[in-house]
Amino acid sequence: MGKVIVCRCEDVTLEDLRQAFAAGHRDLESLKRFTGLSTGFCQGKCCAAHAGRFLAELRGGDDMVCDPTRTRPLLHPTPAACFAAIASGEAPDQEDA
Repeated sequence: MGKVIVCRCEDVTLEDLRQAFAAGHRDLESLKRFTGLSTGFCQGKCCAAHAGRFLAELRGGDDMVCDPTRTRPLLHPTPAACFAAIASGEAPDQEDA
C-alpha cells in the first residue's frame, strides 16, 4: 500500500499515526499534539473522524475513543464591525476597533 494521507492540511500520514501510537500517544489530543493532525486550515473537519476510526481500531472498538480534541479560540477576537457593512464601505483596522 502506498502513502495514505489522513490529514491533508498538515500532511499527516497513516504511518505517522502508527508511529505516534507506538510511541505511546493513545488518545486523539495526544496524537494531535505529536503529529500536527487537525491543526491545519480545516481544524480537523476533514481528518479527525478518520484519526478517531484508526485509534478505535487500535484500541479495540469505537467505545474506546470518546475524547474529542480541544479547540482553542483566537487570541484576539475579531470585532463584528470587520464583518458588517460599514457606512463608508471600509472595515476598520484591528487597532481601531
